Amino acid sequence: MSDRHLSDDVVARARSLVGLYPHPRSALIPICHLAQEQDGWLRPEAIGEIAEIVGVTPAEVLGTASFYDMLHTEPVGRYLVSVCTNIACMLRGAYELLDHAESRLGVRCGATTSDALFTLEEAECLADCGRAPCLQVNHRFFGDVTPEVFDALIDDLAAGRLDDDVPRHGTLVRIRRDGGLRVDADVLVAERDRSRAAAAERARRAEATGAGASSGGSGGGS
Repeated sequence: MSDRHLSDDVVARARSLVGLYPHPRSALIPICHLAQEQDGWLRPEAIGEIAEIVGVTPAEVLGTASFYDMLHTEPVGRYLVSVCTNIACMLRGAYELLDHAESRLGVRCGATTSDALFTLEEAECLADCGRAPCLQVNHRFFGDVTPEVFDALIDDLAAGRLDDDVPRHGTLVRIRRDGGLRVDADVLVAERDRSRAAAAERARRAEATGAGASSGGSGGGS
């Protein structure tokens, strides 16, 4: 039995994604989304395996993932509730809605409920201004949200009544791409090897620079 963290299906889909790009590392973000679909967030062991697939270091994967709001390097709930508080929503009661959400869920903004079902966060403009105040649950839109609408939404999510519309966090799309241009396998292997060699060389240079800096600071005057 394999001790690999990512499932065989995710690995197969990841390698298929790599084949869509001229350089393996270009598939990094889509593959991060695949791993997040499996676990709901990017686990450390998944980060290491993603790095191996695209030929970069785990630090590069972590640095990329931590830059983007839609990728999470710490656990979140099954449902990520993002309440917009930008100007249009603010003028229609977004902050009052966020206060109500905190009270209803029993957590402060940025926290996860004890049952790991809901994570609440404040969001910048979600581009649904015509239905302000709005929110997203796992990046699915809900508009004209009053406190009463919010409570009904939470009840429906908790009961599983919206599973067909709102999958667990991490699932962006449920239709798999089939087709498109793909890179020749030999080209892919060669490029992966070059990427790994380049990553090893960067690490070697960084280590050498660090050693040089340490020895340079050891001299003293008479």
